[in-house]
Amino acid sequence: MDRNTFTGLFLIMIVLAGSFYFFKPGEAEIKKERERIALDSAAKANVNKSPAATPDVKAAVPAVDSAALKGPFGANISGTVATSVIENDFLKLTFTNKGGKIQSVEVKGEKTYLDKPVVLFNGDNNKFGLNLNIGGKIINTNDLYFTATQTDKSMTMRANYSADKYVEFVYDLKSNTHDVAFNINLNGLNQVIQNNTITLNWETVLLQQEKSLKNEQQYSAPYYKYVEENPDHLSVAKDEKEDLIKGKTEWIAFKQHFFSAVLIPAVPFDKADLEVKLLTTPNEVKGYAANMTLAFNQLATQNYAMKFYFGTNQFKVLKAQGQELEKLVEMGYWPLKYINRFIVLPVFNFLEGFGWGYGLIILVLTIALKLVLSPLTYKSYISMAKMRILKPEMDEIKAKVGEDNPTLLQQEYLKLYKQVGVNPIGGCLPMLLQLPIVMAFFFFFPNLFELRGQSFLWMHDLSTYDDFIKFGFTVPFIGDHLSLMCVLMTISTLIYTYFNNQVSGATGQMKYIGYIMPIIFLGVLNSYPSGLNYYYFLANMLTFGQQFLIKSMVNDEKIHNILKENKKKPEVVKKKSKFQTRLDDYMRQQQQVKTQEKKNK
Repeated sequence: MDRNTFTGLFLIMIVLAGSFYFFKPGEAEIKKERERIALDSAAKANVNKSPAATPDVKAAVPAVDSAALKGPFGANISGTVATSVIENDFLKLTFTNKGGKIQSVEVKGEKTYLDKPVVLFNGDNNKFGLNLNIGGKIINTNDLYFTATQTDKSMTMRANYSADKYVEFVYDLKSNTHDVAFNINLNGLNQVIQNNTITLNWETVLLQQEKSLKNEQQYSAPYYKYVEENPDHLSVAKDEKEDLIKGKTEWIAFKQHFFSAVLIPAVPFDKADLEVKLLTTPNEVKGYAANMTLAFNQLATQNYAMKFYFGTNQFKVLKAQGQELEKLVEMGYWPLKYINRFIVLPVFNFLEGFGWGYGLIILVLTIALKLVLSPLTYKSYISMAKMRILKPEMDEIKAKVGEDNPTLLQQEYLKLYKQVGVNPIGGCLPMLLQLPIVMAFFFFFPNLFELRGQSFLWMHDLSTYDDFIKFGFTVPFIGDHLSLMCVLMTISTLIYTYFNNQVSGATGQMKYIGYIMPIIFLGVLNSYPSGLNYYYFLANMLTFGQQFLIKSMVNDEKIHNILKENKKKPEVVKKKSKFQTRLDDYMRQQQQVKTQEKKNK
């Protein structure tokens, strides 16, 4: 190398050194760049992560203690996150080697309200692993990096404690099923695990699938079933934690409105605890956590067999699973759930077999129920007509007795009813008998998976409200929208109330109370499924049509003549019931009190 070349290279080195010194970034710029690199790394590791679950930058690049690498599962404490996928016609499962778990579950063929695939859970908010007491320290397998071995429909995840000691998770997805067989294999760990129990921890955050987050939260809760008992669930309206110590637990379900993830052990859990938390994060429904205790018998090889169900809350699909999973579908309280399960649902399924649209099915279902209940509607109409015809006579009694003695007035009314053979509550009883069916539908349609995504007329989804008018702001009592079907239901109820008042001859406050209730229902049902409001609309119109038909067939003059004839008949003395005797005594005492008050004045 000659002098000129050496001089040139020396000057270049000086220039480079000077540029590094004078143009080096400041501390703030270095910190900002480090954060950007960490965020990029976290984003690559969580490509399919929910937007609502923001990664913790510090946790994304954890520092590994060199001493930990020599401890339990030291070779599995650090690693690179990798994912794998297995799928069938119903499910797409994404596995991650971080924790050896199912990272996300996509239910094929189903879409969210945003027309995206339904993903039950995803990302770091989903935790699943064993808590192992080793050397007085709790090791959570959710934090370990497993080695994955994949076949066509199965996935084996293994974390080695040593060469011949390991934890193994085996997942097996069969064709044409929503089930995933799951086995935990512990090999050689009897020499290192302390205590006779280990804990299986399962946590997840439910992602929003439906248009109304509030409604979805209302129908979402963790469920559980004790052996030989009915399934139960935690609160749907508040944070709650419960220890399942009343008996062996047959299964645990993380249920949201129309989808569920269920863990079913081959041998019931001896003990478990469940927790639900309400969330305020957008697009997240609720947070669930479960800890199941597994007996550890200190055997060299120990196996725990289980299975997952990932899928829809469709009654017949859950019923086919057995173990009373169909009770995840809320059918209402007693006796409403029996009406829905053994009357309404079978009729609905029968009509569904004709291949009709669901709008037509609801129409035919409503007509069928109205025909069955028509004798009660007829009796109710006749009773109200009798009361209307008697009103002039009742007004005469009222004018004669006066309003200042209501006890005597009621006695005179009862005498009149007895003479003409009229039951004053005869118009109410048939309506009360129909009330359980009306209320049963209040639970049936909001929980009916079959209506999800089904359109009819302007209603794009019968399982949720039709926001025909969007306000862009929240109106007290109404919300941020106005449902056209709910408005039509309210109008039909007002028409029915008006016609009913004409039949019954209602006056005074009773006349106006009937008009207040439909307005209240407008606010209550505005955010309920359009399928439910459609049913109530049809029921009102059909009842109105029935009463109009009955009115054209019934002659008021004929009814009046029958009442007159009954009045002429000699009174048949019947032995009074104990209730009637008490009622007469009470009214007599009230009359004596009124008389005494008048004397004292």
